[in-house]
Amino acid sequence: MCTATFKALVKPSWLRVKAPQEERIGNVSDLLTDLALNTVCQEASCPNIGECFAGGTATFLIMGPGCTRACPYCDIEFDKSSRGLDDTEPIRLAEAVSRMRLRHVVITSVNRDDLVDGGASQFVKCIQAIRTSSPSTTIETLIPDFCGNWQALKLVLDSSPDVLNHNIETVPRLYRRVRPQGNYQKSLELLKRTHEGWPKTYTKSGFMLGLGETNHEVVDLLRDLRSNNVDIVTIGQYLSPGPNHLDVHRFVSPDEFKVYKKLGEIELGFLQVISSPLTRSSYHASEVQKLMKTNPR
Repeated sequence: MCTATFKALVKPSWLRVKAPQEERIGNVSDLLTDLALNTVCQEASCPNIGECFAGGTATFLIMGPGCTRACPYCDIEFDKSSRGLDDTEPIRLAEAVSRMRLRHVVITSVNRDDLVDGGASQFVKCIQAIRTSSPSTTIETLIPDFCGNWQALKLVLDSSPDVLNHNIETVPRLYRRVRPQGNYQKSLELLKRTHEGWPKTYTKSGFMLGLGETNHEVVDLLRDLRSNNVDIVTIGQYLSPGPNHLDVHRFVSPDEFKVYKKLGEIELGFLQVISSPLTRSSYHASEVQKLMKTNPR
């Protein structure tokens, strides 16, 4: 059960986001409504929605909006019912990418544990549709763990996304509380298999701070990710969506985020660590294009 800690904490100044420009946001929002598409920006109450929508980008959420898991940190709607997939979704997604003229697109999904392949085949169809209509657009897939179904992972990777992203979310000690249906070692194995079997694909993962982890645990987590050949890491502040979710244990200062960035890039050798209070999984994701030019595969 959540404690009263969250209610006692006051959000610091570095977590205050400027009011978005409604007109520019409306353009993207209208397009998404027109094409009946979901975004994690909206469904997960992302604090960067104003910046991303105003900049003409979004992280598309396929097979949703309902998720078959009820992680207590997440604001996405819980829906454990079995339901079919929409065959038109990949086509509508590709049209959005084309109309928005995206140079880089992030495709993520809810967990679909009701499906045999966890929805891997829908990822493949979306990638193929985008490749056809926008061949120069780089593609990042932010995937669930597919319940350890490695054939499902192979399906996605054989369609050649430029980046395979899978979030580790938190340190192993907190998994039972934060990600009860996930498995720390299984997520590490997914990332390891990606690098070993598809070395041209850049691997990426991310996690949250402020859930009760220690500095030592964060350093160990970064070492685990690097030892499994993860290329890019995102680190951000956990923000509780509301009273029915996990409370914030503490607000981590921007300086501490900078320490983890320096550790990751200089000492551990990640290609990139994006680390700040407002960082989320796909925050500034298009910067990967610069990495691909300077670190070609």
